[in-house]
Amino acid sequence: MKTQYYTASSLDGFIATPDHSLDWLFPLADINQSSYPEFIAQIGAIAMGASTYEWTMRNSDAVAAETGSAWPYTQPVWVFTHRELPAITENIYFAQGDVRAVHQTMSAAAKGKNIWIAGGGGLAAQFFDAGLLDEMIIQIGSVTLGKGQPLFPRQVLNPVMRLKSVQQMGEGMVELRYDIVV
Repeated sequence: MKTQYYTASSLDGFIATPDHSLDWLFPLADINQSSYPEFIAQIGAIAMGASTYEWTMRNSDAVAAETGSAWPYTQPVWVFTHRELPAITENIYFAQGDVRAVHQTMSAAAKGKNIWIAGGGGLAAQFFDAGLLDEMIIQIGSVTLGKGQPLFPRQVLNPVMRLKSVQQMGEGMVELRYDIVV
């Protein structure tokens, strides 16, 4: 079982625009020609920030067009938030505070499968800080956003990220896989 941060980023290091939009991403690649189908099949639980959850709810038509479903996850999802949010389906749990305790619960629910840190970058950084992040899978798109939500808002200078693979995805994206070695 691994805890993985799987996300897409612009060339200049942003995963979303300042207003948390992912609209820049959809024209760049076909999800079915990416590693996503194989990746999601290995996922047993998902951690998601409140902004990612709210964006998914607001953009259910775009999500459905891209993935085939307005809420494309059958796995249990833990949404990290300090606000009250509606649960749009079963298997959504709301969490706050230290990620370590929630990670234990997620690990049990995943039943040996991997845990996906679906976004955002700040949430992934919290798992990294707690020593719980095993792998980063970053798909870099051929766009720049200028500003927005950062890919990984931490300074990591030690060589703890080891490049495992590089894969081109059409003409608009490349995927980088890093193991986290502590």
